[in-house]
Amino acid sequence: MEHDNATPHVFPEARRPGELFYSLIFLATALALLSMIFWQTSVLPGKGFAAQPRTWPLISLVGMTLFAFANLVATSRSARTPGRWREVVVWIRSLEHVGWYLLYVAAIPAVGYLGATLAFCLFMTWRAGYRSGLAFAAAASFALFVVLLFKSLFNVKIPGGAVYEYLPDTLRYIMIRYF
Repeated sequence: MEHDNATPHVFPEARRPGELFYSLIFLATALALLSMIFWQTSVLPGKGFAAQPRTWPLISLVGMTLFAFANLVATSRSARTPGRWREVVVWIRSLEHVGWYLLYVAAIPAVGYLGATLAFCLFMTWRAGYRSGLAFAAAASFALFVVLLFKSLFNVKIPGGAVYEYLPDTLRYIMIRYF
């Protein structure tokens, strides 16, 4: 039977760009995690197999490794399509956002949760290409909502910023406690 290009094929015969690279990374990650299972988990004497701290992570990682291997075998047998390295470059470029997040986390002890969250949300709005005042107002509102939600409502203990030390005592307490 001839395949109609307008309808999606359930089992594609050609691999997509970057799929082999992804399969290799997925298998390497699974093997690395599986290799650490014996020194990252323990066995408790007198406990059954299902009650051991190692059991369920081991089952999960063995499954992850088997499926990663099956994915690699299936991918390597498919016909190659061009564009693998362009796709890999897109994946690497997306790591930029991880870097911005790490910078945000590093900034919290210096400028405080409110300042860092506000700067992060406004910058990411700008970085995503939104330049209108409404977009920046929405980002600032979202940042304030997040800070109030986590610090005030959920009472998450996030250290106050070093910049708070320069505030008057009463204001400093409010900023450390609620923002």
